[in-house]
Amino acid sequence: QLRLVESGGELVRAGESLRLSCTGSGFTFDRYGIGWFRRAPGKEREGLACTTKTGLNKNYADSILGRFTISRDNAKNTVYLQLNNLQPEDAGIYYCAAANEGYGGAWYYFKEHDYSFWGQGTQVTVSS
Repeated sequence: QLRLVESGGELVRAGESLRLSCTGSGFTFDRYGIGWFRRAPGKEREGLACTTKTGLNKNYADSILGRFTISRDNAKNTVYLQLNNLQPEDAGIYYCAAANEGYGGAWYYFKEHDYSFWGQGTQVTVSS
């Protein structure tokens, strides 16, 4: 069974940091690009960051550039999203998704239809 599980979301104060994890199972993890997305309250889901199979290439949304960092450890079947200087507008459900595509494909630009499967999400809440 193909599975992605997000973890690490919690309630934090503005200015604090979190590290989210996305762990895969049931598939060959290092053959998939991984993306992180966020659905904020009342808003559509948006792409935040993604990394290619080896972690060599990464892409970030302008809205989080410089504050969030994506990384992956294929030995642990895990991709991380480091969230720094969190603000109330960063609150939402954070999802990871897997794309069986190479560098530069639609998935790399956060096109959701290009992702094969998704996790259930982890909640991040930021108090002001």
